[in-house]
Amino acid sequence: MGVGCRSNRRLNWSKKDVFFRVSCTVAALFAFLFLLGVCLRHLPEPLPLQHRSVSGSKREVTLLIWTHPFGRYRELPDCSALYDIDGCVVTDDERAYTHADAVVVHHRDVATGSAKLPPEPRPDGQKWVWLNYESPVHTPALWSMEGVFNLTMSYRADSDIFLPYGYLVPEGVQKHGGHPLQVSSRSRPRLVAWVVSNWVESHARVAFYHELRQHVQVDVFGRAGRKLPEGSMSVIGLVKRYQFYLALENSQHTDYITEKLWNAVLAGAVPVVLGPARKNYERFLPPEAFIHVDDFPTVQGLARYLLMLKRDPAHLMRHLRWRRDFSVYQPVFWTEHYCTACMAVRKNRGRTNMVQDLTLWFES
Repeated sequence: MGVGCRSNRRLNWSKKDVFFRVSCTVAALFAFLFLLGVCLRHLPEPLPLQHRSVSGSKREVTLLIWTHPFGRYRELPDCSALYDIDGCVVTDDERAYTHADAVVVHHRDVATGSAKLPPEPRPDGQKWVWLNYESPVHTPALWSMEGVFNLTMSYRADSDIFLPYGYLVPEGVQKHGGHPLQVSSRSRPRLVAWVVSNWVESHARVAFYHELRQHVQVDVFGRAGRKLPEGSMSVIGLVKRYQFYLALENSQHTDYITEKLWNAVLAGAVPVVLGPARKNYERFLPPEAFIHVDDFPTVQGLARYLLMLKRDPAHLMRHLRWRRDFSVYQPVFWTEHYCTACMAVRKNRGRTNMVQDLTLWFES
């Protein structure tokens, strides 16, 4: 009898133990699935926004281009044929305003008075997209756009719709229109070039140039220097003869890294950059891919480093070796921007909240 009781107690404990273990396993599984869901919801958008087909049951989106940027007409894109973005109708016909899902407004044209904002009241559910690729210094009257737009599109990575001036594509990733980068050990005949059209003495880049040229030869091209050679790739073809290129922005602001940098990269020259901080550049390029003016306490120190690299090819290769692993892609102005905006409008269907503190955000 005593033995039977002991046996029953062991059996009862075994059932409880099994129930406890199963309960823990189920609870752990639910916890894992919950955390996985949270992580997936908060995965960042790729840099930059990846194009992908949005075909399906959703109806087409009509995107109205209110003004062609800077008043220069460009043929409107077929987003499906060019970028595999389906369900987008891009038009510049103002008669489409009453049924357009979104209206793209280029800031400079409205801010300078060459165009007016679309009329109010806007159709129900319609989104207005603020489009701007100028730096804050060259973006007038931001205050007049407060509480007007639903989405922002610019070079800033924290825009609602982000498309930079250029970006790297890792080796092995297929990207139509990407330019594979070459690594050449051949010495280039000339040292430093700078192409500049907007010469303003008060700009930091002009002051930098005046000091740099006291220590090294700098060949200047553009309106402020020698005439550029003719041809659509004139800048890149020119820079291919130089070891270094001055990729100097007209002002220093977050993420404001323009085609100046990417022209140097495409040409195989090492870019010497003046713009946002080094850490900002490193979001777009490997640390060794460029030389930042802030890396040196004096401009003379930078000049000495450039001359040392010219004499030491092995050391120079540290700034070029990374190129084997990447291609460069530069979005096409403005066709790709319109298609990217259209895709974003489809993703944000139903969102009509207004952009607040546009000035504070963009100038930060």
